[in-house]
Amino acid sequence: MADINIQRKKSAPSPWLLVVLAAVLLAVAAYFFLRTSPADEPTPPAGTGASEATGAGPGADTTAQRTLEAATKANDSATAAAPLESSSDAAASLTSQAATNPAAPNYALNGLQKLAGQLVALTDRDDLRDPTITEQRDNLTSATSRLGEPNISLRPGFVAAAGLIRAMQQKAYPELEGAANDLVSLAGQLSGRSATAADQQQNQQFLTQAAAAVRVLSEPTR
Repeated sequence: MADINIQRKKSAPSPWLLVVLAAVLLAVAAYFFLRTSPADEPTPPAGTGASEATGAGPGADTTAQRTLEAATKANDSATAAAPLESSSDAAASLTSQAATNPAAPNYALNGLQKLAGQLVALTDRDDLRDPTITEQRDNLTSATSRLGEPNISLRPGFVAAAGLIRAMQQKAYPELEGAANDLVSLAGQLSGRSATAADQQQNQQFLTQAAAAVRVLSEPTR
């Protein structure tokens, strides 16, 4: 009797396994196609990194700004509260300077600088605005611009100061005509030095008479 070979039928794979494999493949494909590229990431706002690095944020900037504003207001208040030297006070200070020892170091230099500053300040007054006064003021400014240099002669500064005083006198102070002319004459005689007792005496005489003239010029005309 012939043998009959019976071959076992291979079992088909489970359909659920195929479904799981298909889901895994879809997930992998979706990951590679849908993931965000680094170039597509939004750029952080400028300054964010610096603020994070230093630990300072918008609140810190606001605090610093408020502190700066408070300091500025305090400085403005202190400046406004500081008393300003009036023209009469400046003239009195000039008179006191002229009365000091003419043999003292820098006596003539300090006196000329103070005189020039007071005269230039007076030219800002409305009643002393005049082309001639402006020209004489510029001459004085130029003549005293190099007073800090060693061995500089003070004579050009004295002459320019006398010229400005006379220009102011001619503009609004007729009663000062004689005093202004005397100052112009005296300034022309000065050596501009303080080497001798005669030089020192002449410097003091000029500064004293100039201070007296400035005291009158400091009072506005009526």
